[in-house]
Amino acid sequence: MARLVDVIEEMIKELVDENNGSCTINRSQLAEKANCVPSQVTYVLSTRFSSGNGYIVESRRGGGGQITITRACFMTGEDYLQGMIDAIGRDMTQQQAKNLLTSAVACGAITANDGSMLMNAVSDRALARVEADVRSVVRADILRNAILALMIN
Repeated sequence: MARLVDVIEEMIKELVDENNGSCTINRSQLAEKANCVPSQVTYVLSTRFSSGNGYIVESRRGGGGQITITRACFMTGEDYLQGMIDAIGRDMTQQQAKNLLTSAVACGAITANDGSMLMNAVSDRALARVEADVRSVVRADILRNAILALMIN
């Protein structure tokens, strides 16, 4: 028997596939279809549809639970890079940076060489002299600015 999170994930992937790589869902309506609570849909979105997994998820405040999910490979390189910047947030672990960069290379938004260079620049080894409690904030700042530079060039 399939786990509920797997069922919800499959439902969302089918919607994305049926709508040419991007769809807008209502969290409550999807939860009703899956016979679960909306927080379970939110959990699936945050764990299975992150930028590191090749998706951009945009939640609209005040939109009645409307969430747009876009398979990143269907985006232009510049749109993908903008989505990466939006996904970085205030701080980022080394593993999150690796997931984000691996996905960007896989979708062709950046070259493998750029991905490797950026990963080295934001690695724990490169940031070893930065205090541990601010390292993830510095990493996010460096990655955000490097991606902005790639967008300009």
